[in-house]
Amino acid sequence: MNMHELATAVENKMDLKIVLLNNRHHGMVRQWQTLFFDGNYSGSYFEVLPDFVKLAQSFGAKGLRATRPDELESTLREGIFSEGVVLIEVVVDCEEMVYPMIAPGGAMNEMILDPVGMA
Repeated sequence: MNMHELATAVENKMDLKIVLLNNRHHGMVRQWQTLFFDGNYSGSYFEVLPDFVKLAQSFGAKGLRATRPDELESTLREGIFSEGVVLIEVVVDCEEMVYPMIAPGGAMNEMILDPVGMA
């Protein structure tokens, strides 16, 4: 939710890798709005976001970005094998869903493992 931890990691010369999945939304909020609230989207999309690569670099960390599937492996390899603090931004489609999840009011034993499991 903020970037102060990134500054702390750089200051302390940590060997830290951060993978940021960027779908320009509060991802799980959007997923709930899609699945349980008939696509009534409110407050989950971000029109204005920072350039996370430049932001990481401004703290003295290494910043990398993968925008296409064919860039993912090489970008992850570069980031993982770099020394120090590295932020790897992976741009993903906002319509991708994350499973498992629990529906509103649901219990752990009612976990949805995939969209078919909702039926």
